[in-house]
Formats: sequence, C-alpha cells, structure tokens
Amino acid sequence: MRWVLDTMSPTDKKEVKEKSLKALESLGHKDLKLDEYERQIASEIIHPDDIDIRFSDIGGLDPIISSLRESVIYPLLYPHLFTSSSLLGAPKGVLLFGPPGCGKTMLAKALAKESGATFINIAASVLTNKWYGESNKLVAGLFSLARKTQPSIVFIDEIDSFLRERTKGDHEVTGMMKAEFMTLWDGLLSSTDRILVLGATNRPNDIDSAILRRMPKRFSVGLPDVTQRLKILTLMLKDTALAPNFPLHVLAQQSDGLSGSDLKELCRNAAMRPMRELMREAGDDHEKLARCQDEACFLFLTSFHLCSDLQHIRTSSYGLSR
Repeated sequence: MRWVLDTMSPTDKKEVKEKSLKALESLGHKDLKLDEYERQIASEIIHPDDIDIRFSDIGGLDPIISSLRESVIYPLLYPHLFTSSSLLGAPKGVLLFGPPGCGKTMLAKALAKESGATFINIAASVLTNKWYGESNKLVAGLFSLARKTQPSIVFIDEIDSFLRERTKGDHEVTGMMKAEFMTLWDGLLSSTDRILVLGATNRPNDIDSAILRRMPKRFSVGLPDVTQRLKILTLMLKDTALAPNFPLHVLAQQSDGLSGSDLKELCRNAAMRPMRELMREAGDDHEKLARCQDEACFLFLTSFHLCSDLQHIRTSSYGLSR
C-alpha cells in the first residue's frame, strides 16, 4: 500500500534520493546501507559545493568565528589531537542566538562550507508525519544517519519552534518526539559519537532547559558596533563602483542600530538608485535602454544615495516599532 502511495505521489522522490546519495558519495561515504527513514533524512544533506559563503565573507564576527574553529571544527575533523583527556573534544551542541538579521544563519552556512563534515539541515516539517510513531522513527533515522556519516553537524534553524519548553498542553506526539530527540542526542550510547547539533534562534528563553543543557557553547550574535559595521560595509561594497572619496566610515557611524541584514538592504536600495535614474532618462525607449547596457557598467554609488536610503530605513523602522 505504501508503494502504491509513493508511485501516485506528485513529487519525484526517487530523484531526490539519488541526488542525496551522490552527495554522500562525494563526501566519502560510499556503499552505505540506508533504510527508508535514513534515505528520507539524507535528502536534507547539503554538499559544501552548493554553498558559496565562507568565514572570510562574514564581517564583524571574528571572535565567534575563531571560537567556532577551535571548539567545533578542529575537534570534529582531528579527533586524535583531543584524546589525551576526557575533557577535550567538541561539544554536543552549539547555540547561536541574537536579534534577527545579525548573521546566525550565515555563520551556519560558512560552518557547513569549511568544516568538511556532513551537514544535515533539518526543519520541523521533515520530522513530522501524520502516522502515529513515524516521527520518532524519523528522529531515530536522523541520528543513525548522522552516526554512519560522522563527523556530522545537524543544523536546526529557529530551534525554539521545534524544541520549545515542554508544557502540559503539548500534544502526546510532540512530547514523544522531543524525548526521542534528546535521548538519541545525549543518551547512554552517544558519548563517543562525533555529532554536533547546531541551533539558531531569536528567542533563547523559549527553548527547553534540557535542550539548553545539551548546548554548552552559546554565542550571542548581537547588533554590530561601528568597527563591525565598517567591516560589513567594506565586504558588501567591494565589487561596487564607488564615488571618489566615498565616506565609508561616516556611513558606519550614522548607521547605528542597524543589523547586517539592514545594511545589505541599505546597500541594495542605494545601488538601484543610479539604475533607476538611467531608466527614467530613457523612458519607454527600449532601443535606448538596450544601448545603455554598456553605460550601466560605469554607474557609481555616491554617499547621497546611501544617506537618503538610510533615512528611509530609519523612518520605516520607526513606523513598524510604533
């Protein structure tokens, strides 16, 4: 009956499974015997070649990046260096928390790119199933797959929505899935596994205390200061033609309170302003717009464009807060 339902499904599950198996083979895990639950989880594995973000592309988070290298990447990749004592080794979990748009997900992408470990990106929808008991089997398949392909990193974005604090009002299936997750994560037989659970959240107070206990390494990714904003703006505008004597440090000082995502949106809106001016001059003349293709390469960004967009972002943010 399950085979009939799979064949009638509108999605091509066979193609997804073959792609995931190729990703596992490219990571050095060949001839793995996977059951149906492990194959379903294997479709969430992200290959490092599919990510174009490195630690060098992240500005202003150098202390966190250095700590992630020393406490996460090196113990996972070089376990023989950390066998002299039982106190050495990678932690069971790492939590990235802070305001939205400050680079938590970007840190996870860079970690997947440079760690060389099997990176499994898990969402709550992957581990939920309408049949009773299937969610527990999917959780067991997640950790058995991570154990077979270790060193592994299990990334859960917005972890507060999935592993929030347990209450009496929780559904029975939800409580069982959380208990299964915690047991397999840090249970009797998980002491020697090189499996790291990486979580990112904007609301750390909503996470269950048992989950926080399993995440001893916690990094607060807050709003950038002046030096960090200057590094972020320098990285964002490195491929953009700027006007002579562009006051980048002044812009970093005036953008107090903006996150990295706000700065990116600021630069994107400002970079579109010269293009809009060019299109307004051309009007509806499509032939003129086609001839202006080479001219668009010589448009440069001025401080007026960025400062006007900065004022617009502050006004809109004030309206939202009100």
